Amino acid sequence: MTTVVLALLALAISALPVFLLCLGDPKRRRTAGEGGDPTGRNRRLLVAAACAPGLGCALLGNSAAFMLWLGGAALLGWLAASSFARRPG
Repeated sequence: MTTVVLALLALAISALPVFLLCLGDPKRRRTAGEGGDPTGRNRRLLVAAACAPGLGCALLGNSAAFMLWLGGAALLGWLAASSFARRPG
C-alpha cells in the first residue's frame, strides 16, 4: 500500500469520529440551547477512535503516512469546527 493511499484511508476512518465530536461539542450545544450533554466517556472513546488510524500508521513504520494523516486530521478538525459554527444573522 502506498503512503498516500494509507494516509487517505486513515483520514477517511478518522473523519466520522471527528464530525461526531463536533456534533456533540458541549459548548456549541449549550449556546444553541440544546440539552442532553454527552458523557465524557463517549467523548473519550470518540477521541481514541479518531486517533487510532494515525497510531496505526506509526505502528506500521510509515512515518510519512503518519505525518500526512496528522496534517490532514488538523485540517479536518478545522473544517468540522468551521462548518458547525453558528452564523450570525
